[in-house]
Amino acid sequence: MSMLPILFFILIVIGGIIAGLIGSLTGLGGAVILTPLLVLGFNIPIYYAAGASLIASIATSSGAASAYVKDKITNIKIGMSLEVGTTFGAIIGVLVAAALYKANDLSIIFVIFGIALLFSVYPSLKKIMLRNKIKNIKPDKTTKFFQLTGSYYDEKLKKRIRYHGVRWWYSEIIMFIAGIISGLLGVGSGALKVLSLDEMMRLPPKVSAATSDFMIGVTAATGTAIYWQLGYIQPFMAGAAAIGVLSGSFIGSKFLNKEGNGFVRMLFLIVIIALGIQMLLRGFGVF
Repeated sequence: MSMLPILFFILIVIGGIIAGLIGSLTGLGGAVILTPLLVLGFNIPIYYAAGASLIASIATSSGAASAYVKDKITNIKIGMSLEVGTTFGAIIGVLVAAALYKANDLSIIFVIFGIALLFSVYPSLKKIMLRNKIKNIKPDKTTKFFQLTGSYYDEKLKKRIRYHGVRWWYSEIIMFIAGIISGLLGVGSGALKVLSLDEMMRLPPKVSAATSDFMIGVTAATGTAIYWQLGYIQPFMAGAAAIGVLSGSFIGSKFLNKEGNGFVRMLFLIVIIALGIQMLLRGFGVF
């Protein structure tokens, strides 16, 4: 293998580490950053970038989720109950993306991606403004029926946090939309997942982030199967992205249960705004 492919491989790995680190800490998934990084930084066609990012999303989920499950932050019951919506949504999203790729109408993909990136700023911005505080809502019918309860030990607060979820049906609808975005853009749709778990179910931020990471891999796996059949996954590129994102997500998972979310969310906010604007400009043909 010549020096150029090796350098290309290393650069993608480094980019994946950065994407995985930030994606893991916020629960939004490393692919949200990885896809625009490959497109804008390496000038890779968006369909190949999306394919690589889906593989990386699975790596993110595997790396971060395993650590979160071990630390008993992830609520597996809630995550699995919401996967029905994301799985069906992912199938629809991939089929729509394939039609747009075939028609060579990539500007729509760029615009939608830019909007999705800027939208993902909302959960982070709100957490900073509210100082990570979420108003509790009394248990409702879905809380009892689906047993949407749990607890975890917060190392920073040095105490066990008990919580309950509400409005499961509304959350399932948002998860369906998240699945569509995942298949369409080749991302884990962590922004919508975190928004659903935070805003609809009112779970603690750390539980939302950990459960979102757990769900991202299942959603991405659905899209990956179809992307592979369509020939949009390049093993060399996907392998490098997966190695980088897996490493970054593992590092990030070590900090989630020890550090506050304010600084990380602010960092993510700045990066996402910049990438979102660039993707929108690309979609409108500005550069």
